[in-house]
Amino acid sequence: MTAAQLPPVAPEVTATLVEDLSPRLRKRLDAAVTKLGARPTHRDGDTVTIAVDDETELRLHAPGGVVATADAISCGCLLAPACVHRAAAACAAPTADPSPEPADRPDRSDRPERLDRPERPHRSDRTVPEIAPTTDPAPTLTPTPTPTPGPAASPEVASPAQRAAAEALWSAGAAVLEAGVDGAGAVTQAVLLRAAHTARLRQLPRAAGAALSVVTLLRAARAGDPSYRTADLVTALAELLGTAHRVGTASGAELAAVKGRARRPYSPDGSLRLYGLFTEPVVTDSGQGGARTWVAGSDGRLCTVGDVAPGGVGRALGVADRAVRLGDSALTHRELGRAGLAVSGATVSPDGRLGAGKGVKAVSAGGAAWTDPPLAALWETPPSEQAARALRSTSRYADPEGGGSDLLFLDVELLGAVGESGGTCLLALCEGGTVVRLTVADDDPALAHRDNLTLLAAAPGTRLRIIGRMVPALHPRLALLACSHPTGQGTIDLGFDRLRRADLPDPAAPVHLAPPQPESSGAHSPLYLLERRVEQTVPAGRAALGLLGDVTAETRRIRRAGLPTAAGLLAALCASAARRERDLFGRLLPADTDGFATYWLSAARYTAAVAESLCAAAWNPTPDR
Repeated sequence: MTAAQLPPVAPEVTATLVEDLSPRLRKRLDAAVTKLGARPTHRDGDTVTIAVDDETELRLHAPGGVVATADAISCGCLLAPACVHRAAAACAAPTADPSPEPADRPDRSDRPERLDRPERPHRSDRTVPEIAPTTDPAPTLTPTPTPTPGPAASPEVASPAQRAAAEALWSAGAAVLEAGVDGAGAVTQAVLLRAAHTARLRQLPRAAGAALSVVTLLRAARAGDPSYRTADLVTALAELLGTAHRVGTASGAELAAVKGRARRPYSPDGSLRLYGLFTEPVVTDSGQGGARTWVAGSDGRLCTVGDVAPGGVGRALGVADRAVRLGDSALTHRELGRAGLAVSGATVSPDGRLGAGKGVKAVSAGGAAWTDPPLAALWETPPSEQAARALRSTSRYADPEGGGSDLLFLDVELLGAVGESGGTCLLALCEGGTVVRLTVADDDPALAHRDNLTLLAAAPGTRLRIIGRMVPALHPRLALLACSHPTGQGTIDLGFDRLRRADLPDPAAPVHLAPPQPESSGAHSPLYLLERRVEQTVPAGRAALGLLGDVTAETRRIRRAGLPTAAGLLAALCASAARRERDLFGRLLPADTDGFATYWLSAARYTAAVAESLCAAAWNPTPDR
């Protein structure tokens, strides 16, 4: 049995079942989850049956595809309903998203919108107090009374219930850091799920979503999922702790951003004339597959039309040749990438997704070449400005409602292949003498990315107009998505279309290779010394970090590189991990989990900010280059 074979279970259901277990059964829960994962399952309509043993069955009833109540999980063993099997099944199943909306599903904008108020995380009683600036009162110039203006409306602040919910999220996140992945079993995850459910009820969807992401990643890590990356869990934990921390201190517009929205709103946008750019395959680690077509408006604004659902890479290859779900258009995704649309009654989400409600009308229209208006303007913005905009979009802790695109539009000259620790990438020279590393967007052999990049690497000197996705790194780096055809005739969707050797220029033609660009100073930054300590905390927990020994040599090296703040954070983080106080009788007192979580969060956010700054600097050509 795998998690994918079980229906999603609502967070509050899992939390309730675990909370109802006796202390003795809680100790056995992780082993029960592992044992249940090896048992066969059978699906019959809305019910999934797990054979606990030869005589006992466990049933999960999921009307509508989600197990929404604790009673929907039933067990036939003698101890039921107080048995461990029901809780184990809930912990083994995926966590249901309380407000599911796949990122590339067309929006049904005729439905009423559900907008939650801004969310914001916090721990007001443990934060460093902020001192508001004071000003001297203006001198009285005349004794004559003047009208007193009415009191200005004070900005909205978090309610006591929201602060309490954020505090619970902080404590649950700090407990994960204390225990690490190895110690954050089903009971720890259930505490997070309960806190997430409470936060959702208190209109804090952003923090609740971060908590669910942490649980999902913890389960992936403990199950040995090959798609799991420690960096993803670091980001999710920092987002959870950072959002929870800010709930008690933010107000007004900042509070609204911290609270977030339960679903992405689509706003009416009138009539749009759209021009196709390219189509890319979408394949996720969770088994979703489909296609996303990028289009641009007459003003250069980017929008997407997507179709993503369970099915993996096979579905992605098939969906590309299906009609887009938008109005009455008969264009397929691949055709739209080279044609155009005229849309009336359009609705658009903050991240540029086009809605497909009943009021949206769309008909096919002519497209535009990448070298013609309005698309040509996308390539006129300097690469450094495009990179700065893309970095704002790809920032690990960017506002989810901030919008923006992570695409770059560049004119390049190919320089050839270069080896890396993770494989081979393609070097290209763009405006200002910046050398960019072009990588594959997806290494799945069923897609054309890798084969196309290999062929392009064999054609140094070729000049192309390309579209790529920003990959944050200490050097300019893009995932290559589309390019102009090497012969100058049309464009290539590098995930779907396959180049042939006959499409490339004559290899015998003389080639001018521009000199390689020197690496930026950030490429050798010792910032990784702090980053690795931040990441080491996640798998093994606080105590393991405290056993790593003296970090004086590391802090000295970081200071020599001009990063005194990083050095101070590293010293404070490791000291906090190792610190354990004793009472008057010499007994160890509980560790200061909140203090350690504060240092860890500061280090995680700092390293992310510095890495983004170094990435932006790498895209800025200097006079000596």
